[in-house]
Amino acid sequence: MLLKIAWRNLWRNKRRSIITILAVVFAVMLAIVMRGLQYGTYAVNIKSSVELFSGYLQVQKNGYQKNPSLQKSFHYDATLQKLLAGQPGISGYAPRILGDGLISFRENSLGTAIMAIDPPSERRVSVLMERLNAGQFFTSDSSSAIVVGYKLLHNLQAQIGDTVVILSQGYDGSLGNLKFRISGSIKTGSPELDGGLVMMGLSTAQELLTMYGRINTVAISLTDLSRVAPVQQALSRQLPDGNLTVLNWREIMPDLEQTIKLDEVGGTLFLAILVVVVAFGIMNTVLMSVTERFREFGISLAIGMPYRKLVVLVMMETALIALIGILIGNLLAGAINYYIVQHPIIFGGELADLYQQYGFLPRMESSLDSTIFLKNTLIILGVSILMSLYPVFKVYKLEPLKGIRYT
Repeated sequence: MLLKIAWRNLWRNKRRSIITILAVVFAVMLAIVMRGLQYGTYAVNIKSSVELFSGYLQVQKNGYQKNPSLQKSFHYDATLQKLLAGQPGISGYAPRILGDGLISFRENSLGTAIMAIDPPSERRVSVLMERLNAGQFFTSDSSSAIVVGYKLLHNLQAQIGDTVVILSQGYDGSLGNLKFRISGSIKTGSPELDGGLVMMGLSTAQELLTMYGRINTVAISLTDLSRVAPVQQALSRQLPDGNLTVLNWREIMPDLEQTIKLDEVGGTLFLAILVVVVAFGIMNTVLMSVTERFREFGISLAIGMPYRKLVVLVMMETALIALIGILIGNLLAGAINYYIVQHPIIFGGELADLYQQYGFLPRMESSLDSTIFLKNTLIILGVSILMSLYPVFKVYKLEPLKGIRYT
């Protein structure tokens, strides 16, 4: 009976109820769409970053992340390879040497970052080799060919096929230099990599840097981003060398995580303002509805209706308004998020350059993660119920005689 009365009371003033429901619909829809865009864009940028360079996880020597050096290297032995090959959730792993040096072509010399890889292993971990801009990639880790960033190639005033000299300090402190032939250039979209990266074979770099059998890091690719924490914990327990550690992408790229957190704070603040505005709109609607019916409530109390039933009635009316708005808002938000998932928003021009400057892809994607819908639904519903407490309190304190005389 109370539910039927609450439903009828809801439509006694249709215009007011519809306006309030539309406000809830707009709030729910905007909150879910905004959160979907945020989390979807975060996910695609994290995936792009880890697959471009860092990997989801890395095995390193203790202290290497804070102070990288050739001395913080380790032997890439069969025990470590067997552990990585047998770990569930790992889709690929690649040994790397990271160093620095000086690249020279004729009278031009530039500082460069050296990244040594094993091509077959690297293809299973990163997409760097797919970012070839011109020429071709070397196929052997002992090749004398190198691939450089396209901006570095331009700054050297060299061309594909030219021979350059790379000078670098080795693991034992000696200075080593070798001649290399530029076989190709890459374009990653990262100014740092495009302007200063040299990629060479792992065995060749070990000869240049006197690091025979040693590497700096092992980059690890996973089947899914959600596997990061369990795989990291499992590897940390099983590493054969106590001087080794396993870092996740957050620890490897703290700047990316901080940028995401800062953006999320802005989104949370906007959502909070939106929810507060809608909450006061709901409270205003319920309070006006209750005040208009003080005489009706007074008569109901006078003939013996319990206070608790009136309280439940008002709560039901508030819940019905919120639930109708939440249901419609979820349906509309789901449709919008699904469309954006299928058709990502791609930026161009100066806006695309700005995104790339800060290390983000020039695109926005959405997410259909159920937790986004559930969290925002519960927030709006909870705040709606909370804001009905003041009108409910007014009803609870209403005296029958004062209610009957109220005009």
